[in-house]
Amino acid sequence: MGIHIIRMPDIGEGIAEVELVAWHVKVGDTVAEDQILADVMTDKATVEIPSSVAGKVIALGGAVGQVMAVGSEVIRIEVEGVGNFVPNVPLAPVNNAQTATNSVASAIAMESAKAAATPGVAAPAPAPVQPAPHATAARTKQLLAAHVRAPGDKPIASPAVRRQAWDLGVELQFVPGTGTAGRITHEDLQSYVTRAAQAQPAGVADQRFAQRLDEQTVPVIGLRRKIAQKMQDAKRRIPHFTYVEEVDMTELEALRATLNAKHGKERGRLTVLPFLVRAVVLAAREHPEVNARFDDDAGVVTRCGAVHLGIATQTQGGLMVPVIRHAETLDMWACAAEVMRLSEAARSGKATREELSGSTITITSLGALGGIVSTPVINHPEVAIVGVNRMVERPMMRNGAVVARQMMNLSSGFDHRVVDGMHAAEFIQLIRGYLECPATLFVE
Repeated sequence: MGIHIIRMPDIGEGIAEVELVAWHVKVGDTVAEDQILADVMTDKATVEIPSSVAGKVIALGGAVGQVMAVGSEVIRIEVEGVGNFVPNVPLAPVNNAQTATNSVASAIAMESAKAAATPGVAAPAPAPVQPAPHATAARTKQLLAAHVRAPGDKPIASPAVRRQAWDLGVELQFVPGTGTAGRITHEDLQSYVTRAAQAQPAGVADQRFAQRLDEQTVPVIGLRRKIAQKMQDAKRRIPHFTYVEEVDMTELEALRATLNAKHGKERGRLTVLPFLVRAVVLAAREHPEVNARFDDDAGVVTRCGAVHLGIATQTQGGLMVPVIRHAETLDMWACAAEVMRLSEAARSGKATREELSGSTITITSLGALGGIVSTPVINHPEVAIVGVNRMVERPMMRNGAVVARQMMNLSSGFDHRVVDGMHAAEFIQLIRGYLECPATLFVE
């Protein structure tokens, strides 16, 4: 038997180090050739590290969240034959306890920008705790509160048990289950009530208002770390100026419904986004100062003729910004198709580094959760971001009469160092004009 060492590959583009965001194996696992061992992250793209050999894992080269240099050891695998092990090169093996700790961190990290691997699972809930007979009431209370299921992990119980819990004022989320697959039985519920009664001060009976002592520690690693760094850098370096305007979307919604009814089956259905993209493209032609990048270290603003439009996209792991290249060349349906393709790539973790960089201006939207007003953070080194709030039907005055109109706010941010307030307002007013009279989007 020999030992084969797999080192951190050169991912290219001058990248010297990467962050380890997830392990897919642990010490003692048997792996096959080409099996995915770990995920590492560059600026935003996540890269899978496959195994070049088959064998048994004997040591891991780092913990989740660790930054590793290109060429450093990733993993050691026991293989048939000689292997490529070079003596006197230490790599500390990871013991079982450390591996278990890393597995929990890995599960949390998988919620960060997973770029092409199996979604992570939430950290397992602690095992049910049975307080010792001599435990004090305060200690019993702490032990009871320690059993908290992971977010989204619903307790399993029969209707009869749920009804009894309701009558007793008990939240099943905190009741340990000893039945099959963690099912909560009547005995589990009664045991919990008995122990809770010992922990509760006199006169407190309803567990729905019981004091909570649980805490959850979430490492800021992977994509979440990248997002935090980028947002902090943007707010530190850019003096944001926010401008909010309401837009009457009634005519555009009528046009969109007509186009979808006529061409939806053949060309695909249109959302509001392709119309907004086209409006931004046209408005940027008259205000090139907003379609730009500002190198504030060099003191140079680069105004771009091409509109490489970033679309802020919420993924399971966090916010990513895939880029529509040359949005000025796309019609409505081509734009809609590209938005869908990029969004799916980002959410599934398939987006490439090129698809996640190089934007000149960004659109961000929370859809139905868009609220009335927002203050979006500019995607540095860009100088403008157009934020979309939700669309609602509101009574508006038109020609002296109160009528129902589809209204939507645009909450947009600008870098006040290079974009004056007047120019920002004129830019948004142009977008508003295009959206309120959508026929002008098709007239050059």
